[in-house]
Amino acid sequence: MKIRKELWFGFIIMGLIIAGTATMLLSADKITNGHLGLMMLGLVVVAIMLGFPTAFTLMGMGMIFTWIAYEENTSKTLTLMVQSAFKVMGNDVLISIPLFVFMGYLVERANLIEKLFKSLHLAMARVPGSLAVATIFTCAVFATATGIVGAVVTLMGLLAFPQMIKGGYDVRVGAGAITAGGCLGILIPPSVMLIVYGATAGVSVVQLYAGALFPGLMLAGLYIVYVVLLAKLKPNLMPPLSMADRFVPLPSGTAQVSQQISNTALPALLRALAGGLKGPANQAVSTGYLLQQLGVALLPLLVFAAATALSWHMNTRPAEPEVAMAPMGSGMAEPSGTEAGESSSSGGLQEPPSGGLQEPPAASTGLQEPPASGLQEPAVAASGVQEPPASTLQEPAASTPPATGGLQEPAAAASNAAPGAPAAAAERTPPTRGFWIGVGVGTLAMVGFYAMLSFQRLEIFKMLLSSFFPLVVLILAVLGSIVLGLATPTEAAAVGAFGGFLLALAYRQFNMTMLKESVFLTAKTSAMVCWLFVGSAIFSAAFALLGGQELVEHWVMSMNLTKTEFLILSQVIIFILGWPLEWTEIIVIFMPIFIPLLDNFGVDPLFFGLLVALNLQTAFLSPPVAMAAFYLKGVSPPHVTLNQIFAGMLPFMGIQVIAIILLYQFPAIGLWLPSVLYK
Repeated sequence: MKIRKELWFGFIIMGLIIAGTATMLLSADKITNGHLGLMMLGLVVVAIMLGFPTAFTLMGMGMIFTWIAYEENTSKTLTLMVQSAFKVMGNDVLISIPLFVFMGYLVERANLIEKLFKSLHLAMARVPGSLAVATIFTCAVFATATGIVGAVVTLMGLLAFPQMIKGGYDVRVGAGAITAGGCLGILIPPSVMLIVYGATAGVSVVQLYAGALFPGLMLAGLYIVYVVLLAKLKPNLMPPLSMADRFVPLPSGTAQVSQQISNTALPALLRALAGGLKGPANQAVSTGYLLQQLGVALLPLLVFAAATALSWHMNTRPAEPEVAMAPMGSGMAEPSGTEAGESSSSGGLQEPPSGGLQEPPAASTGLQEPPASGLQEPAVAASGVQEPPASTLQEPAASTPPATGGLQEPAAAASNAAPGAPAAAAERTPPTRGFWIGVGVGTLAMVGFYAMLSFQRLEIFKMLLSSFFPLVVLILAVLGSIVLGLATPTEAAAVGAFGGFLLALAYRQFNMTMLKESVFLTAKTSAMVCWLFVGSAIFSAAFALLGGQELVEHWVMSMNLTKTEFLILSQVIIFILGWPLEWTEIIVIFMPIFIPLLDNFGVDPLFFGLLVALNLQTAFLSPPVAMAAFYLKGVSPPHVTLNQIFAGMLPFMGIQVIAIILLYQFPAIGLWLPSVLYK
C-alpha cells in the first residue's frame, strides 16, 4: 500500500521527537524526575499524533508518571488529580465557552451566510478578485459571529467554492481564500481560543479581546490586499465577473420609476413622490411603496446626521469650571505660596489630634478641622470675606487667619455665586478644526454615495440590511459590552446567545429540531473543551511536580537569550508544533511551560498571547493536520485534490508570518486599545 506524503511527514516528525527524547535521556549523567517529565512530554506528543484522545492522554500520562516517580506515596497522585480537576471546574471564565458556542450554532443555522455572501459578492463586483474578496470578508464577519472554524469553512465551501470554479478561478486560490478566511474565527473576538489562553495563562479575557481585535482585522486586511494584488497581476487566476453575474433584478415598482424618471435612486424617488410618474404605470406604484424605498435610501444620511450630532455634542462640551476644581486641589493638598507663608510651618490642612476633634484654640495660626458641633453662621471678621472651599459644607477656607483668631466658616457671598456664573459655565466651546474636517469628509462621502446610488445598488443595500447589519449589530453588542466594560465575557456571551436566538426567530429558521441540534453540538464541544482543561491541569501539575518545568527553564536561561531571541525561539517552536498538533493541544500542553518563562525576559503575557494567537492560525493551515483543509475537502468537487488545497494555503501561511512580524515591530497594534480602555 502506498503511503501518502502527509503521513510520511507525520512519521518523520514523530521519529524526530522520539530520537530527541532518547538522546536527552542517554546523555544525562543521572535520570531524575525532571527527565521523566520531559519523557512524558515527548510521549504525549507522539501519542496525540498517533490519534489517541488528547484529554485522556494528558490525564493518563500525568497520573502514570506521577505514580512512577512517587510510587511510595500513592496519595500524592490522587491528590494531584482531584485538586487539578477542582481548580479547573471552579473557573468562572469557562462558563462563557458553552454560551459563545451556542450563539455560534444558532447563528449558523439562521441561514444568514448565504444571504451575506451573495450581497457582499454583488457589492464588490467591481473589485479585482471580487469572489475571493467577498469570501474572505464573509468569513471574517461570520467567523466573528460564530467562532466555529469547521462550520464557516464547510458552509463557504458549499456556497463560494462552486461559484469560484464556475467563474474560472484557480482551485488553489479559491481553496486558500476559504480556508484562511474561515480560520479567522479563532483569532477575532469573541474567540474560544482566547478564553482558553486567558484561563491557562491567567490573563484577563477582556483585555485579550480588546487586544486581538486590531491584529485580527489587520490579518484579514492583509489577506484581502494579497488577493486584490494577485488578481491585478495575474487576472487569469481570478477572472472578473461577467455582466450576467452582476445583474440585479429590480422589483416592478422601482423598475417603473427607473424607466420613466431616472436610474439614480434618490432624485428619482423624490420626483416620483412629487408626481413625476405619468401614464397608467402610476397606478401600480403606491405612495406608501415610494416612501418605503425613500426611507431605506435615506438611512445612511440619517445615520450620518445622528453621528454628526453626537460628535458635535461631545466636541463642544463645556469645560469643567476652573473655580470649582481649584479648591479641591489646594484645599486638600497644599496651600498656595502666600498662604503657606502666612500659616504655620507645617502649612495646609492638619490632621486632627489623636484625642479626637477639638475646638480650635483662639491663638492658633494654622488651619484645623472644624468642630463637631456642625455648621455655624459665618463670623464677620476684620479681614473680610474668606475664599470658599470646593464644598460648602464643613471645610474651612485655606486663607490667612483673621486677626481675631479662631476658625472661619465660608463667607455668605461665596455660597451665593454670581448670577452669571452658571450661565458662563454652561456655554459650549467652539467645535475644533478636526470636527469640521470630519464633517466635511463625511458630507463629501454622502454626496458621492447618493450620486452613485442607482436602483440596482439600492437593492444590494437592502440585501446588506437584511444579512450584514443584523450580524454587525450582534457582534457590536457582544464585543462592545465586553471591551467597554459593560459586561463580563460570561454576561456578554449570554446576551450573544439570546441574540442568536432572536436572529433565528427573525429569519423564521427556529424550530425544535434546530434547537436540539444546537444544544447537542454545544454540549459536545463544551465537554471536549472542559475535559481538555482537566487533562491539561493534571498534566501541567505533574510536569511541574516532576521538575520538568525547572529543567526547561534552566535550559532556556543557560542559552543567555535576549528578549527578542526568546520570542523568536518560542514562536518558531509554536509554529512547528502547529504542523502536527491543533491549537487546543498547543495551548493546554505548552503554554503552561512558556508562561513561567515570560517574567525572566520581561515579556507581557498579554502581548505574548496576541503573538501566539496569530501564530496558532497556522495550526489550521499547516499540513499534515490542517483541519481546515479536511473540512473543505469533504464538501469539494471530486476533482479537487488535498494537495491543491494545501498548495493554496501556503501563501496565506506566509501572510500570517508577516502579520506576526508587524505585530512584534509595532506592538501598539495589539496593546493600544487595552491601554486606552483599561489603564
